Amino acid sequence: MLARRRHLYLAMMGTCIGLFVLAWAVVRLWSIPVAVGMCVVAMVIPPVAAMVANRRGPEDRWWDDPSGDPQSDEWWDELDGKKRPRS
Repeated sequence: MLARRRHLYLAMMGTCIGLFVLAWAVVRLWSIPVAVGMCVVAMVIPPVAAMVANRRGPEDRWWDDPSGDPQSDEWWDELDGKKRPRS
């Protein structure tokens, strides 16, 4: 899943760079407002790409990781319905 998110991130960032280059190398010769609009769209892509790349999927088991505090871990395990052996 990490590779899929990475590929999507790279595709989005490539699209962003492509929009900027295309807007100011080609489109501005015919229509400056369209070129500016393309840059506005390209400006929105990097934050969205960062959110897509950093989101956690259902297979990422981040919520199961112990915090290091035994009392807190025991409390969360009790809330989750897990029984941990006492050591």
